[in-house]
Amino acid sequence: MSLFIILTIYFIPLSVPQEKTLTTNLELEYITSLGNHSIYLLNENNYLVKTKILLDGTTTEENIKTMLSNLTCSKDSKFPNSLKAIIPLNTKVKSVLLEDSIATINFSKEFLNIEENLEEKLIEAIVYSLTGLKGVDGVTIKVENETLTNLPHSAKELDPVLTRKIGINKNYDLTGTKNINKVVIYYTENIDDTAYYVPVTKYVNDARDKISIIIEELTTSYIYEPNLSSLINENTVLLDQAQEDDLMILNFNDALFDADGQIKEEVLYTIGYSVFDNYDVNTTSIRVNGEEQKVIKKTDLP
Repeated sequence: MSLFIILTIYFIPLSVPQEKTLTTNLELEYITSLGNHSIYLLNENNYLVKTKILLDGTTTEENIKTMLSNLTCSKDSKFPNSLKAIIPLNTKVKSVLLEDSIATINFSKEFLNIEENLEEKLIEAIVYSLTGLKGVDGVTIKVENETLTNLPHSAKELDPVLTRKIGINKNYDLTGTKNINKVVIYYTENIDDTAYYVPVTKYVNDARDKISIIIEELTTSYIYEPNLSSLINENTVLLDQAQEDDLMILNFNDALFDADGQIKEEVLYTIGYSVFDNYDVNTTSIRVNGEEQKVIKKTDLP
């Protein structure tokens, strides 16, 4: 009996840490974004930031529910402290219907508890997250079975079917009503020593091709939001560009290289994300003085 008691005491402590270690590892895998799909969370300055989550549903509807669950505020956040969900606490997803590439989401009444200054960001986060799924081209939002026709706190109308045309993190730099160009530009933000990507939809009075505006914005020494940055050298020049069917070719001068003669991943990704959000292409060829350096495919972006 004494031997049995001693052996029991000896082995019990070993089993407890193993269980704790397993739980910690699973949470760590989630937190470090080892996922396979993007959702958009709020940073400390109320900008929507692209981050990854794990999706393991067998249907698109199941994955939509998982994404919406992660976009909903809870007391047990699994994300870094600098990022948070945006759908109001206690909001329930009453139903999800995917038909003809349109996802119709029916929320409970708590959805309307969004703060007034975040109501547009709420819609943007849902639309940009869900339309990143293959087979989802648009989103219809309902609350207690009624289609949401305007923002919860304002008279601003919403289309019955929402697409990425609504923009995200919108910034208006307009001096008039003519030659308005809408351009999505991706910046980086450093959170917990990790680079996150932040899309900003800029409205400018500039009739130039969008890629010219993108590169000019990413190479300027001034960025209006201090927490956003671009690692592209300000001396970088886009020498020429061409679009061939599904391919965008961008040719730069050698200022695109860093001090080690390489092109930083963050530079490639900000260019790639920006191109794919503005052009109907799936591949971008990055060249320096006519020599190809990197081929970026939409499916390869983190």
